[in-house]
Amino acid sequence: MELTEHEKRLKRLRIRCWRRGTKEMDLLFGGFADGALADLSEPDLDAFETLMNENDQDLYLWISGATPVPEHFLPAVRMVRDYHKIDDA
Repeated sequence: MELTEHEKRLKRLRIRCWRRGTKEMDLLFGGFADGALADLSEPDLDAFETLMNENDQDLYLWISGATPVPEHFLPAVRMVRDYHKIDDA
């Protein structure tokens, strides 16, 4: 049975989430992908996929709350923070 375009997109994103380049981001994004990715709406998937294009160093600082999140990434960062029960800083 061939995968739908949506299923292919989810599979691609899961792989990207688990192969970020740093172990911390693999765990944060990979865990999120395994637990929440399939339930996201198309706009949320778009926002998350855009976030995935950023470098791990910035992403970790944003997710951890060490530096402010750029406004356009805030919804996607909140999804990941909420999934992992990380308080907004």
